[in-house]
Amino acid sequence: MSDKAKAQELKELLFNKKENGVDFMSDDELKQCDEFCEGYKKFLFENKTEREFACSALSAAKENGFEEFDKFGKPLNPGDKVYYFNRGKSIILCVKGKRPAKDGVRISAAHIDSPRLDLKQCPVYEDDSLGFFKTHYYGGIKKYQWTAIPLSLHGRICKNNGEYVDVKLGEAPGEPKFCITDILPHLGAEQMARKASEIVKGEELNVVIGSRPFKDDEESERIKLNLLNILYEKYGIVERDFLSAELELVPAFTVDDIGFDKSLIGGYGHDDRVCSYPAMQAIFDIDETLEYTALTVLTDKEETGSDGNTGLNSCYMKYFIEDLARLESCEGRDVLSNSKCLSADVNAAFDPTWPSQFEKNNASFINKGVCVTKFTGARGKSGTSDASAEYVSFVKSLMENNGVLWQSGELGKVDGGGGGTVAMYIANLNVDVIDVGVPVLSMHSPYELVSKIDTYMAYKAFKVFFTK
Repeated sequence: MSDKAKAQELKELLFNKKENGVDFMSDDELKQCDEFCEGYKKFLFENKTEREFACSALSAAKENGFEEFDKFGKPLNPGDKVYYFNRGKSIILCVKGKRPAKDGVRISAAHIDSPRLDLKQCPVYEDDSLGFFKTHYYGGIKKYQWTAIPLSLHGRICKNNGEYVDVKLGEAPGEPKFCITDILPHLGAEQMARKASEIVKGEELNVVIGSRPFKDDEESERIKLNLLNILYEKYGIVERDFLSAELELVPAFTVDDIGFDKSLIGGYGHDDRVCSYPAMQAIFDIDETLEYTALTVLTDKEETGSDGNTGLNSCYMKYFIEDLARLESCEGRDVLSNSKCLSADVNAAFDPTWPSQFEKNNASFINKGVCVTKFTGARGKSGTSDASAEYVSFVKSLMENNGVLWQSGELGKVDGGGGGTVAMYIANLNVDVIDVGVPVLSMHSPYELVSKIDTYMAYKAFKVFFTK
């Protein structure tokens, strides 16, 4: 054997190679991948808020034979499918396995909220011939990206009489949209002298909602009056009803194939619905009796720290597992201590236009599979669980032995920033956990990009995790 051939052989043996999905997958699997992503595209467009996602997941669960979990009922039998719906904003899907709960469960946990603009509680006002909504942004955004784009209004308004009105306006053809104005470049010198984080300030994210006054010269605030009258006629609400409303403004964009080869998906809310949809579908598509009980947890509030009773820093998942345990006369802490979890959250894909923010050897790349992230956090790994070598080995072997294309990655350079996931809250329950998710371009922008191959590999990873 020549020295060149020997070196090539050693490279194959010793180097960590990140393989492109096109070279890894057969033509048949690439076709399955594209078909899977058509379902994802439709679901992403139709469910732009956490409440919409949770309600659609509930409907899909019922269609797939899941029944409401009765914590005071009989122990579950292998193959039983149950759900727990938490306050309309998060949901747990569970399929019982053959092993007793005390042997642990397999958890896939993803969040279904995304960065957006929330309406303030007193949002409607008029100023110099225009009507506006006042907003408070939710999650980490570049505020300037939210100006001069079409926005749609989603959410729920609760009245004093117990009735509620669900709002979804600006998505269907012919419906009005909304917009935040920006100053023209000819007059923008003062704005452009601001530092980037203040090019648009939080209190400048004012949404234009109308301009025509009510036809009565005797009254003041006639534009506001006209707008409130339209809302009263359409939804039966008055201004005080905004005090008990959750209304969100999100980009009124479609979900699209990107590129001549249609290899990418562009849309709002990939973070983290590009993981939550595959995790949901993976548990729906289980067609065998599992060894271990499987849970898909679709949770809220991750973008603001997971606090609140629909976020995973609360106890609702812990209580669900304790209830499972009690039905089998064991302790919830024993179930948790023997459990394994994939925290299904995205990572930042390497962007060749902005290479200085990444450390290339430890970045994730488009089309190279689902990304396994050992730790997140910032600076000295603060705000992370940092999975053990033993658990990383378990996940690595699971992927490689079952045809899942995967790669490792971390969130940018050391001291370059950072971010967190729900992993640390699950790890704090004494569960083995690691982040597994899809690399995203333009993350936290109004229009993010993901690879169809990576999206499909996320689905395959979660299904393998449940069934192997």
